[in-house]
Amino acid sequence: MLESGCKALKEGVLEKRSNGLLQLWKKKRCILTEEGLLLVPPKPPGPPPAAEPAAAKIKALHFSDMKTVDCVERKGKYVYFTVVMAEGKEIDFRSPQEQGWNAEITLQLVQYKNRQAILAVKSSRQKHEGKKFAPRPALTFVPPQPSRSSRDSALPFVPSY
Repeated sequence: MLESGCKALKEGVLEKRSNGLLQLWKKKRCILTEEGLLLVPPKPPGPPPAAEPAAAKIKALHFSDMKTVDCVERKGKYVYFTVVMAEGKEIDFRSPQEQGWNAEITLQLVQYKNRQAILAVKSSRQKHEGKKFAPRPALTFVPPQPSRSSRDSALPFVPSY
């Protein structure tokens, strides 16, 4: 169980392409949860530096911010895939084919989006069910007033123009 309370569904190493000029592949320790993908820098050999806490370097890719996972190609021993974020940013990854990271991330993304859709429908239903319609005022019947003379009631109504 992680500090955030999410259960780790898959852990391992992915390679992420850097955004720099050379676009080098950097290894990242990844943790897949029901809420997203956590990218943790690999542990350096030796004691961790005391100046910077490890939690500060963790990057979280939340499923709520993801649009899709595209499988770009299978080449050699690697499968290359791209995580497309909602704002249009693309993050390229690669992993050994047999590890199935792209399929696992895609599956969890779809399940997350389905859970969100179900919650939205439930919330909408609760709003409609919880909303009591304002009772309409009761219709009251007011009987016609008897006319002053019986002669007036016998005459048909003739509008005056």
